Amino acid sequence: MRTVGVEEELLLVDPETGEPRALSAAVLARAAQDDADQDVFEKELHEQMLEFATHPQSSMESLRAEIVRCRKEAARHAGEIGCTVAALATSPLPVSPAVGVNRRYQWMAEQYGIATREQLVLGCHVHVSVESDEEGVAVIDRVRPWLQVLTALSANSPFWQGKDTGYSSYRSRVWLRWPSAGPTEIFGSAERYHRLIADMVATGALLDDGMIYFDARLSQRYPTVEVRVSDVCLHSGTAALVATLVRGLVETAAREWRAGREPLDHSVSLLRLADWVAARSGLSGELLHPATMRRLPAEAVVRALLDHVEEALADTGDLDRARAACEELLRDGNGAQVQRALMERTGSLRDVVTECVRHTQA
Repeated sequence: MRTVGVEEELLLVDPETGEPRALSAAVLARAAQDDADQDVFEKELHEQMLEFATHPQSSMESLRAEIVRCRKEAARHAGEIGCTVAALATSPLPVSPAVGVNRRYQWMAEQYGIATREQLVLGCHVHVSVESDEEGVAVIDRVRPWLQVLTALSANSPFWQGKDTGYSSYRSRVWLRWPSAGPTEIFGSAERYHRLIADMVATGALLDDGMIYFDARLSQRYPTVEVRVSDVCLHSGTAALVATLVRGLVETAAREWRAGREPLDHSVSLLRLADWVAARSGLSGELLHPATMRRLPAEAVVRALLDHVEEALADTGDLDRARAACEELLRDGNGAQVQRALMERTGSLRDVVTECVRHTQA
């Protein structure tokens, strides 16, 4: 059974005002003091962010339990220095992002200018094990049209600098400012994948291959495919659902490859349009069906994704749980819908943030 790991980026905020706090270095120091051997929490581009990475898991129940544990640990460490964490993919309140001081982040600030300084967005990255780079690239080629559905499910960034953006996942729009971000063409082989990355790095526009920000890529550090399209999810259960669906997509794609089935040959231009529609409407409108690239209600496209990965999910015992979680999300709303409902009810972005802090640790 394929193992799955999740990386989540959390926003550090003031527990009273909801304003982002540039305290990641202090939180990391506190975490290290508490456990010198901890390797869960990591520094990110901006000082208002804290990242954690779970250990690889085979059981989705175990993965969700670890996400919950890591979020609570992050909140505990943050609380000891006077802030807390919120699983928000953008800050609803105005913020002046503080770029980290290490050499890599300073290079990015110099190279990309305002795009780096404004890039305070928080995502959820899912790693799924693969047997080889060849299998991994075959998976990347075949999951491309389905990834926009994950963006819609996870959408959790409707506000930006104190205003409603009109998008469900504005994070995904900001993320595309990076020159290597977004959907990719069909590679066809690991050799072509690696040659393209080498050519991209050779341009000098990227510092190294760690700055390849494809929607799905081969991990630098692990024998995994890493899917990077999701907002950090407001609820831990949604994060676990996204991870479950990613594993289902990876296994389904690998089976198609072994059976000799070619990937859908949608152009990058069409994939970008599908991504835009998903970011704009989330689950509250229509999405493009991954096979036809025509509009259907969001719930129909989500169910098409479930049908696509049905066999893989059934084989791991995750199908019923995934179907129930999707139905719950379609009924109760994703993070963007929850945030907007809170704003409509309270009229206060401060209250949106502080209420989302509670959701984060539930």
